Amino acid sequence: MSKLLIANSPVLTFLKTLHSCSTRRFSVGAASLSSVKGRSCLTLKDFSSDEIKRILWVSADLKHRIKHEKEYLPLLQGKSIAMIFEKRSTRTRMSTETGFALLGGHPCFLTTQDIHMGVNENYKDSARVLSGLCDIILARVYSHSTLEELDKEASIPIINGLSDRYHPIQILADFLTVQEHYGSLSGLTVSWIGKGNMVSHSFLMAAAKLGVHMKIATPKGYEPEKSVIEEAQRLSKQEEEEDKKKRLKDFEGFQITMQTGSVAKPDWIFLHCLPRKMEEVDDQVFYSSRSLIFPEAANRKWTIMGLMVSLLTDYDPKIPMIKF
Repeated sequence: MSKLLIANSPVLTFLKTLHSCSTRRFSVGAASLSSVKGRSCLTLKDFSSDEIKRILWVSADLKHRIKHEKEYLPLLQGKSIAMIFEKRSTRTRMSTETGFALLGGHPCFLTTQDIHMGVNENYKDSARVLSGLCDIILARVYSHSTLEELDKEASIPIINGLSDRYHPIQILADFLTVQEHYGSLSGLTVSWIGKGNMVSHSFLMAAAKLGVHMKIATPKGYEPEKSVIEEAQRLSKQEEEEDKKKRLKDFEGFQITMQTGSVAKPDWIFLHCLPRKMEEVDDQVFYSSRSLIFPEAANRKWTIMGLMVSLLTDYDPKIPMIKF
């Protein structure tokens, strides 16, 4: 049985853990984990376990010091970010723009109507121009190949704000939210129910590295990409659970209800990357005490801040390392 539920549009996930805990845990560990300064973040596939843990640790540290201790930390003072958005956004835009500014930096929001990139100027030239004008680029694009071309030509870090293949910054927020709720990540099980997409791909690329098991139940023909599944299996020997699919046949479609939660353990929770569609989850679950969707959305800010600080500075967290 699973212990908690997490849904990410347009699908649902379950999580299972060996214990229940509602309090935040800190663990005194190594003074630091692997630095990622100067790197790009197109997919968490490219990051080791220690590197992902460091980003989450920095995120928790910034949240603690700025939100709870009311400290002013201008860690990005004098720096600027180009925020390129081919697609509309609420959480990615607001979390990045307000987060970068809160750290003393200058965010520049750019749509396809504002710049020549991809229209009168190729990606190669745009990447080189922006490299001389700012310190980092976040791009929310239709095609993952756009990010790869920008990263190839830019001399500054590139962050994937969402592509058709991966959504790494959403998964960082998900894992921080779950860590805060349960106190650790190791031993959890994520069960993904619904259509495979960029969010499920990112879960698969990061879960095994954090000691999290992944189970997938998707409608036939809507599975995650085969290459992503194979890579995840290589990392953790995870397998798609056919029996989970059979158990879900008793439910109406793939809409998440309290009945869906009956296959989970008593302290399951529910997450969703938003915006949601009514056919994905009913109001009883979405607005219930089991739902952590709004803390999850708020953590988008702290995790993108943690990622940007990690890519641009040598900052070391001041709080003890959180427990993974």
